Amino acid sequence: MIKSTKDKLKKYHIEFRHITAVVLMLVVFQFILSLVQRSSFNDLLTETQHWYQKHSAEILGNTNATSLELLIENVDSFENLGESQRRKIVQSFNIILTQQILERNIKEICIVTEQNGSIITIDNGIDLLHFLENKQISSERNSQHKTAVQLYKTKYKTIKKNEEILTLIEKQNEFDILVPLAPRGELIGMFYICSNPDFSSISSEFLSNYNQVAIIYLSIILLGLLTMYYITTYTMRERDRVQQKLFEEQQQNLKRQIEHEKESLFTKRIYHTHHKAEKVMGFIKDDLRELTAENTELIKEKVTKYANFVARAIYDMKWYDPPINTIRNPIFRTNVNQLIRFIVNNIFLRVTSKMEKFKFTLNLDEKFPLVGINEFVVWEIIEPLIQNSIDHAPERNIEIIISTKYLPEENVSQIIIEDNGDGIPHNLIESNEEGIQKIFLENVSTKNLTQRNSGYGCYIAHQLATKKCGWNLTAENLEIGCKFIFTLKV
Repeated sequence: MIKSTKDKLKKYHIEFRHITAVVLMLVVFQFILSLVQRSSFNDLLTETQHWYQKHSAEILGNTNATSLELLIENVDSFENLGESQRRKIVQSFNIILTQQILERNIKEICIVTEQNGSIITIDNGIDLLHFLENKQISSERNSQHKTAVQLYKTKYKTIKKNEEILTLIEKQNEFDILVPLAPRGELIGMFYICSNPDFSSISSEFLSNYNQVAIIYLSIILLGLLTMYYITTYTMRERDRVQQKLFEEQQQNLKRQIEHEKESLFTKRIYHTHHKAEKVMGFIKDDLRELTAENTELIKEKVTKYANFVARAIYDMKWYDPPINTIRNPIFRTNVNQLIRFIVNNIFLRVTSKMEKFKFTLNLDEKFPLVGINEFVVWEIIEPLIQNSIDHAPERNIEIIISTKYLPEENVSQIIIEDNGDGIPHNLIESNEEGIQKIFLENVSTKNLTQRNSGYGCYIAHQLATKKCGWNLTAENLEIGCKFIFTLKV
């Protein structure tokens, strides 16, 4: 599994721009992460402050209300107090009611109660003492405590029912604390405090420290990323330089390999062509010896064809990669049917030593169109495959059938060479990775010989047909024998 993963990773070529994109993405991601963390920390700090502000405000309200209740409970009777006692009690009430206003976070403090069916507010010791003495208190101070009066109207029933501290948030960070006031166990009203605790300095200090830590953290990460980026880019530049040199070396090797293959193919083609040219020169000599007045035109036509083939063989010896226009050109108008008849009658029927074992059958379609291929290149393509049927013939008599077909509905023409011999080994019919049947590969032969230049006939025929002429060549086995099929686009 690890090996397969490595093989998959090798398919991907990481370049300089990929590393740059990754580093930029990491930096942006880290920046966004820092912002998210800062926002989360700020929210946590805000929620914590809010809870603490509410808790501290409730503690303050409860403490003051409890102090008032204890102070009231410690006085036996407010009706028979002396003047000095009255001053001390008023002073104590004022300390509880007014001393808290001196604190920065307390905006308003008062007692809200009812007297004779009217709501009154008490924010000083004299009024509170008068209230406890059942003296009439003016409601003129209600205008200074409108919020307290309004909350008394709407929330007093809830306080009276639950007898619990009620905290309301009317504005941001502003708390309205309503504490039930029940001296001697009797609920007489509510103690109201409006508090606005300010923790901005603490929050600023927290955020400032967090920003410093975040900057140091980001700086360290960025420095590490830049270091990795520098090392990686340097390594990749070196890798690219080595790969470039390797690529240039591979190009040179590939050029040398191509040149070598061309030279090799040229040498093999020349060997086969030279061998055929030797036979053709022998035919020319034989024909000239048999020249008479009666067969002059026939001999002239045959010798001309032989001579042209020899001239083409000599022309091919000039270079291993002849110009394509000397092979395929619209000016060439080769009659394939006539060429096949000439090759069979004037080449194979003249050189086969045991002609009684072979029979040629020609099924030539007269509608077969002329082809724009040099006549002697077509000769070099067809002749090796016919020779292949002869060379691999069994001891029994065989028939070699050469057919041409014109298929106008498919817009193609076909040249078929088949025999009823032993056929082609199945492993040679299979195709390799490039889709080429193995019988058409170099140095592949079905001969039971070890001669030096065997295995090139089918290879050369395939190379000329597919690479130079643009034809398609396939081989297949029949029930008895095999056949080669050339497919030409019209």
